[in-house]
Amino acid sequence: MLLLMIGIMCFFLILGFPMIVPLALTPVIVAAVYFPLLDPMNLVQQMLVGVRPLSLVAVPMFIFAADVISTGQVARRLIDFVMAFFGHTRGGLAVTTTAACTFFGAVSGSTQATVVAIGGTMRPYLLRDRYDDSFSIALIINAAGIALLIPPSISMIIYGVVTGSSVGELFIAGIGPGLLVFLLFSLYCSFAARTMDIVRTPKVPLADRLKALKKAVIPIGFPLIILGGIYSGKFSPTEAAAVAVLYAVAVEVLVYRHIGWKDLYRISLSTGIVTAVVFILVAAGAAFSWLIGYARIPEMILPPLLGENPSMVRLLLIIAASYFIGCMFVDSIVVIMILAPIFHPIAMKLGIDPILIGVLVTMQAAIGAVTPPFGCNIFTAMAVFRRPYADVVRRITPFLALYILATLIVIFFPSLSLFLRDLAFR
Repeated sequence: MLLLMIGIMCFFLILGFPMIVPLALTPVIVAAVYFPLLDPMNLVQQMLVGVRPLSLVAVPMFIFAADVISTGQVARRLIDFVMAFFGHTRGGLAVTTTAACTFFGAVSGSTQATVVAIGGTMRPYLLRDRYDDSFSIALIINAAGIALLIPPSISMIIYGVVTGSSVGELFIAGIGPGLLVFLLFSLYCSFAARTMDIVRTPKVPLADRLKALKKAVIPIGFPLIILGGIYSGKFSPTEAAAVAVLYAVAVEVLVYRHIGWKDLYRISLSTGIVTAVVFILVAAGAAFSWLIGYARIPEMILPPLLGENPSMVRLLLIIAASYFIGCMFVDSIVVIMILAPIFHPIAMKLGIDPILIGVLVTMQAAIGAVTPPFGCNIFTAMAVFRRPYADVVRRITPFLALYILATLIVIFFPSLSLFLRDLAFR
């Protein structure tokens, strides 16, 4: 049965169908072949159950907020702020790109929006300072993945909905690993700049630094308000999404006035299309996951992998590897919808903190966004920078290695992700 599922999905993907087609048709075909007496309405009901949780309301609002700020002035001001403080260091421009992606991720929560907003601005500067183009693109698409770890994060929302975990705790727990990836990337950028013999830029005077900081106060306040509100209990993650939309519109329309009210209509249409795709994937993934459980596939494949008495580390390594492989081929939302119900009960039996697993899963989603063959950031970069596939992926290997190193650090030192969570919620 499992081979039939894989074969059907590969068949439709090879023919060029969008992911929703194999995801929706596979459970229908498999149910008709192996469970002919199963009422098809059961699959429809599971689709409806998949999109019913109230927490999913936050998804379109965070997407809309990300679309607004990626169109406006926030990215430019964040870049100027980071450049003023880090630009003079060894590999300062590359470190600035990484930091700008991290800051923008804390505002947008979208890897693709980060590639467009930060990458479109920083790549010409990187090329001007004689950074290799393949290195520049690899840096941008990988640093954009930090957006999934620094809240708000749509992947964390989906995982929280599927497993019943606290989205607020996931948000807080993602900060530590996100900063770890930023640190690793920054160190590598300094090393790479030395090997490429990149000349340092002059140090920015204090007055200009303060001016850049003043201009960036409002964008920096965005994540502070979101996290501060959740941390203090003033509002839930869903309410935080509404605050994010209000803040983004107020900043870009009323304060910066870079976006007009008519532009919001166009942005809303774009958000609606993306939201529809996300919710269709969630609904189809819920039905797919239910059929896997109904067919008792986990009971057939997991015991040989886990052994009789699996350790926490072994289970976490298997979870990370499973999500890593899955996210290489399909959207992380689909992988979460399918795998989370399989691994979550086993992890609970071993007493593993679900928030730790959620952070680990989100890290694999970040890696999947930049890993061949189908990482979404790769194709976004191809469209934005107009470069062929081979050029985009040529120098991603060191960054993927650093992502894997960060994953291992989180597995063997879970307090890195749970410290802030425990401080905020325990």
